[in-house]
Amino acid sequence: MMSKPTVLFVCVHNAGRSQMAAGYLRHLGTDRVEVLSAGSAPAETINPVAVQAMAEEGIDIAGEQPKILTTDAVQASDVVITMGCGDTCPYYPGKRYEDWVLNDPAGQGIEAVRPIRDEIGRRIEALLTELLPAA
Repeated sequence: MMSKPTVLFVCVHNAGRSQMAAGYLRHLGTDRVEVLSAGSAPAETINPVAVQAMAEEGIDIAGEQPKILTTDAVQASDVVITMGCGDTCPYYPGKRYEDWVLNDPAGQGIEAVRPIRDEIGRRIEALLTELLPAA
């Protein structure tokens, strides 16, 4: 029995993109994947428009708090997905890294955030098919 894959989503503020991605992966991956998210310079609160955009999909991320990125979180993860945080993301050999280039939802209205959310959702679905071979 393989252990559950752990995926870490990292963006600068851990308030929008990485929280939406973590929300999708928790929702779609149910209990088959461990999900972490963090930021190199976390915001004080999660982006309310990101919360609203996810609520439209039936996914509640309102209770999440931005967290500081720690080396422990990176070391605990099998896959590290960065979102526009560039050089601030620590690199460890032996991890799978992906950089998802996504617009920053910070300061954007819901109309601008929906396409970002939908793109994240598509990428999460693709990631899941790679991480979880069909039973």
